[in-house]
Parts: sequence; structure tokens; C-alpha cells
Amino acid sequence: MTNDNQIPDAQTRARNVARLREVCLRFDELNMLLAQANALAEIELQNSPLYVRRRQRVQKQLETEQAVLNK
Repeated sequence: MTNDNQIPDAQTRARNVARLREVCLRFDELNMLLAQANALAEIELQNSPLYVRRRQRVQKQLETEQAVLNK
């Protein structure tokens, strides 16, 4: 059994490289879009009433523990 892999000609390689570069650019765009969506979701989470209440509760607990340790 022989393996007849041939190296494509220069024009075919150039087309393939151009397509791969385009795919990489599209992935970069998608990554930026996902990062923006993640940042917006994080902002929404930070501003949600539930998150604010939890953050306040944790802050009060920390202040109480700090007061006990300072006595």
C-alpha cells in the first residue's frame, strides 16, 4: 500500500492559506463578540438586586468578624 500524498501547487497553497487567515480573523471577531457579551452580562449581574444584597450581607459579615478580632 502506497501513500500518494502530493504537495499542492503554489496557487492552491496560497488559496488555502488565504482561507485559513480569513477563518482565523472570523474566530478573532467571534472571540471579541463573546468577550463583550461576557462583560455586559457581568455588568448586569453586578447591578442585580440579588447580587447587591449578597454583597452587602458579606460586607456586614466581614465587618462583624473584623470588629470581633479587634476587641
